[in-house]
Amino acid sequence: MPADQNPQPTPPPRHTRRQVLRGAAGAVLTTGVLGGLGGTAYSAVADFDVVVVGSGAAGMTAALRAAKRGLRTVVIEKAPTFGGSAARSGAGIWIPNNEVILAAGVPDTPAKAAAYLAAVVGGGAPADRQAAFLANGPAMISFVMRNSPLRFRWMEGYSDYYPELQGGMPNGRSIEPDQLDGRVLGAELAHLNPSYIPTPAGLVVFSADYKWLTLAAVSLKGAAVSAECVARYTAAALRGEIPLTMGQALAGGLRAGLLSAGVPVWLDTPLLDLQFDANGRAVGVVVAQNGGQTLVRAARGVIVGSGGFEHNLAMRTEFQRQPIGTDWTVGAQENTGDGIRAGRRAGAALDLMDDAWWGPAIPLPDEPYFCLAERTLPGCILVNGDGVRFVNEGAPYSDVVHVMYDRNAGGPHIPSWLIIDQNYRNRYLFKDIAPTLPFPDSWYAAGAVHKAWTVGDLATKIGVPSSALRQTVTRFNGFALTGKDLDFHRGDSVYDHYYTDPAIRPNSCLAPLWLPPYYAIKIVPGDLGTKGGMRTDARARVLRADGSVIPGLYAAGNASGAVMGHSYAGAGSTLGPAMTFGYVAADDLADAT
Repeated sequence: MPADQNPQPTPPPRHTRRQVLRGAAGAVLTTGVLGGLGGTAYSAVADFDVVVVGSGAAGMTAALRAAKRGLRTVVIEKAPTFGGSAARSGAGIWIPNNEVILAAGVPDTPAKAAAYLAAVVGGGAPADRQAAFLANGPAMISFVMRNSPLRFRWMEGYSDYYPELQGGMPNGRSIEPDQLDGRVLGAELAHLNPSYIPTPAGLVVFSADYKWLTLAAVSLKGAAVSAECVARYTAAALRGEIPLTMGQALAGGLRAGLLSAGVPVWLDTPLLDLQFDANGRAVGVVVAQNGGQTLVRAARGVIVGSGGFEHNLAMRTEFQRQPIGTDWTVGAQENTGDGIRAGRRAGAALDLMDDAWWGPAIPLPDEPYFCLAERTLPGCILVNGDGVRFVNEGAPYSDVVHVMYDRNAGGPHIPSWLIIDQNYRNRYLFKDIAPTLPFPDSWYAAGAVHKAWTVGDLATKIGVPSSALRQTVTRFNGFALTGKDLDFHRGDSVYDHYYTDPAIRPNSCLAPLWLPPYYAIKIVPGDLGTKGGMRTDARARVLRADGSVIPGLYAAGNASGAVMGHSYAGAGSTLGPAMTFGYVAADDLADAT
């Protein structure tokens, strides 16, 4: 019988932070100032079996599993909201062989998944960690569905990112949360971290819908999907529901599971440091709370799921290639590497610190925009500072940024420029700007967009050679007419066609740029978060450089080095492993004697 179907112990009684601290305050009255480890004085002490750092997908999955295994668990969260980057995301989850896709008829097998992941990741992550992810991921999804209100949908047609590799799935393995009624959260709904891009009013939209919403002006299916999004919202409103989808549903559903399991989530409670006993075992954390420092003891251990370091300029400067900064990421603003730095102080080895979950981004004046469909749709090209193409625009987004960095040393590739024409603008949604509508003046004022009536004049405005850009456009237009990109093979992979226009022939990825005015949109190396962190083993235990285990210390999500190595298997390769290794860590703690 699968582990998630075993009879579960009765969940521990729920204690609020106020109740726990009231008991700790009683101890203060009895003994005076509490003596902490190393002679430090703490204003309060709380005792649990497991302390989970971070309330993103990794942390909440870990906490839910630990509680259901009978462990007294608390989640500490730096932000005033829960959900972290997961709540902001589209919430695709890449887990091969899960029950959702198998029920939908996806012909996946463990052998196919193992062959594909090995082909994608190679030596970028240890084989036993890859195997642990594949073995535990399906059980994790089943567990979450049986212990929270979360349900999932197959993202049909969203292919694996390298479907031509052995074991790749052209029709995809990714899933996303189904619609969730926000009322299950009660008062906690007010503490849910907002979405990166809010869903338009009056719609209920899934991640898989965006492909078609982009085409609503030129596609009957796009128009039908738009109508379906309206109908979902109307039906939910008539039922009195608060409909949540994507990252809002994922974070909300996990939090609802924790509410039912009696797991407290302490917001506004940043990690200050890890605590260890005389034998070097992690036995708790010190947090900032109510103007003082609280020692939170963990009898079994600590699971760090505090996210990456995308908003820590010093760390990005230390570990990553230039140009880099903190202005191009869409990760949660509280992700400043607190857990990684605490682990490093404790002797943890670090992996993949030079890398991130990259993607081309547009540096808009309010916040960066992670550019997915816009750079793939027919009628656009991506050029460098010399005015020439340098990459398949439809390639996986992480690969595009890797190329930008790899080639930038030999010539200007950061920023790059997405070149489109008015025909493109007349047909497709761009971010949240409807077809034919002008880009906001603020985008032009910020230098994120330029416009001209000739390709040559556009080149002058963005500082690239006019002759080179004209030649690039002419050559690309020839490829569009034949349907074959001889330079970068755009459209050769099934993946290239996901965010494209089926009405365009002979290649849905390629259309000529011919109708003035022309536009140039600035492209920089954005990211969904960093992917480097503490080195962990197949049981999510944190390792030292010599391979030894730091007892009692676990890490999952972007606080750990990614099991995907320097690559990206498919949509949800961040969240799938994050949730899986949070689950694995909780099981390892529960099984420990």
